[in-house]
Amino acid sequence: MAKKKSTFGADFKKFISRGNVVDMAVGVVVGGAFSKIVTGFVNYIINPFVGIFLKSGSLDSIKTVITPEELDPATGEVLVKEVAILWGTWAQTIIDFLIIAFCIFCCVRIINKIKDKANEKELQEKAEADAAAKKAADEKAAADAEAAKAKAEEEAAFRASLMQQTALLSEIRDSLKK
Repeated sequence: MAKKKSTFGADFKKFISRGNVVDMAVGVVVGGAFSKIVTGFVNYIINPFVGIFLKSGSLDSIKTVITPEELDPATGEVLVKEVAILWGTWAQTIIDFLIIAFCIFCCVRIINKIKDKANEKELQEKAEADAAAKKAADEKAAADAEAAKAKAEEEAAFRASLMQQTALLSEIRDSLKK
């Protein structure tokens, strides 16, 4: 049996036309934009507010210097770059993450509640349809049983009539023989 060969282009078109890929791409783009909004919120609103309580004036300026920067006294050029642990920048990144995670949690929770309501409504409609189908089946079974009962009674009446006719014919035959 010869297998149908698919081309790279056709496979890519099939892959890209799936709804999940497009949804994922939209999610990545919106997530990137949202990340910028949260980073701006942390940098321009939270960081200055926290800076009010810090001597350095900014969360971003909190650091532990391991090797200080060395400058050339004559030219002011940096000879050795500063090596430091940037605790404040790390804290900002954690705050960014927590805000983004909280917002995603809220969105997912809302979406799940909407899905649950939709599923609940769907299940209720299905249960109602099943109940209606069962009721219809029960009514049909009752009607079939009633029809069978009527038919049995009709057959019994017919047999009784047939027996009566047979008995009458026997009497007529016996009376004619005499």
